[in-house]
Amino acid sequence: MKLVILDRDGVINYDSAEFIKTPEEWKPIPGSLEAIARLNQAGWRVVIATNQSGVGRGLLDMAMLNAIHDKMHKALAQAGGRIDAVFYCPHAQDANCSCRKPKPGLLEDIALRFNVDLAGVPCIGDSPRDLQAAAQVAAQPILVLTGKGKQTAAAGGLPANTQVYADLDAAVQSIAP
Repeated sequence: MKLVILDRDGVINYDSAEFIKTPEEWKPIPGSLEAIARLNQAGWRVVIATNQSGVGRGLLDMAMLNAIHDKMHKALAQAGGRIDAVFYCPHAQDANCSCRKPKPGLLEDIALRFNVDLAGVPCIGDSPRDLQAAAQVAAQPILVLTGKGKQTAAAGGLPANTQVYADLDAAVQSIAP
């Protein structure tokens, strides 16, 4: 199975320091939906692994998170694409859970659910925690320079073999040309 794992905020949609709390605040980064559709058309399964601590902080509830994801799924369908599954950590940072990236729990759950070894699986994110989680499960860390990506690249200290691309569209061109 060809599998790719994406972070959500800053990779697929614009991020916000105030969190994405409503469907109206969820706005796709130009080219991201079409890039996911190209992955689907090339036979890739696309899964999201995202920290959503706004739920744990009380900034939004599960119904609102589901409404945001519904908007994302509908926008993707209009672009000819789909997300096969969304895995999220709803906990606040101080919960010390195993699913909040940079811990590998979300990715381990994906491996279990899809019955796949994540070694070499492209894992695309914009923050150090996305890349660190990928490296812990031997996935291929890929940094995009959207969202927090430019700051992440400038800070250095990226996991070994991290690939860097301007955005999701450019990353997908390297995965599924």
